[in-house]
Amino acid sequence: MKRKSFLLVTILMLTLSMVLAACGGKEKTGGNGEEGKSGEKPKFISILTGGTGGTYFPLGGSFANIIKEETGIETNAEVTGASAENMQTLKDGNGEIAFTQTDIASYATEGKLMFKDGKIDNVKAIGTLYPETIQIVTTEKSGIKSVEDLKGKNVSIGAPGSGTAANAEQILEVYGLSLDDIKKKDLSFDESIAGIQDGSIDAAFVTAGTPTGAVEQLSATEKVVIVPVDADKAEELIKKYPYYTKDEVPSGVYKLGSAVPTVAVQAMLVVNDSLSNEVVYDITKAIFENLDKVTHAKGKLIKPEKALNGVGIDVHPGAQKYYDEKGIKAE
Repeated sequence: MKRKSFLLVTILMLTLSMVLAACGGKEKTGGNGEEGKSGEKPKFISILTGGTGGTYFPLGGSFANIIKEETGIETNAEVTGASAENMQTLKDGNGEIAFTQTDIASYATEGKLMFKDGKIDNVKAIGTLYPETIQIVTTEKSGIKSVEDLKGKNVSIGAPGSGTAANAEQILEVYGLSLDDIKKKDLSFDESIAGIQDGSIDAAFVTAGTPTGAVEQLSATEKVVIVPVDADKAEELIKKYPYYTKDEVPSGVYKLGSAVPTVAVQAMLVVNDSLSNEVVYDITKAIFENLDKVTHAKGKLIKPEKALNGVGIDVHPGAQKYYDEKGIKAE
């Protein structure tokens, strides 16, 4: 009997230890499971960026280093197809943090345009970073001086389905115009500028950080004109589409004699909302309080006091906690 009792106790103890190991051995990660809500740090997170030749990738590398140094979380910057792809990847749970444009993030969360087949509801904002300026590019010889002057002209609005195409349509809208009022061309930035040079295109919408290389090349051979977006129209646009913000193309860029008012969407950081408030707070604080460690030139444009401007989607509670502590509000 004693032997049977001993065996029974041994079996019960082994069973209990296995159950405890199973309960306690679950990793606290930033993935899609509820365990990410616990507040414990994930062991690894990935930052989805863009192509190696763009701005997102080198910035992402700097942010990854900062996060690792300040939070102890192993962090890696991944090469991707940028904004739209990044939003879909976060939805699928294959990344934790991503770069995207504010307008693309809004389309994703609302299920519009390139996301009409399914909205994305598991992504929140960390904050905006720097402007991606909407530049309506033409030349002095075109005679185009205003958005209204685009009527009847050959105008490139960017690649089909692009954020630039949506920007063009929305700006025309606040001026009482539509795509039917122009001779629409769906061309890449380089193709658009080449078209302006050979006369087949009168003007082109370009959404990019300034100065934009293709437009700089144009300014070497032509007197570039950037068509302004008037202040009242900018305000109307921002009221209807809150991911826009006021911006300008500075004097001297493209040899401009004076600054030109326009609007911009913002490059921004977003996060899978399965990451806990504590982790996102730590990440937000780490990035915005160590911007001196960012080596890319765009780092100089990133300011925590501007991080809520033009966000356009819900801010993650962890990031919001940081802004509340600093007294930061959207302007």
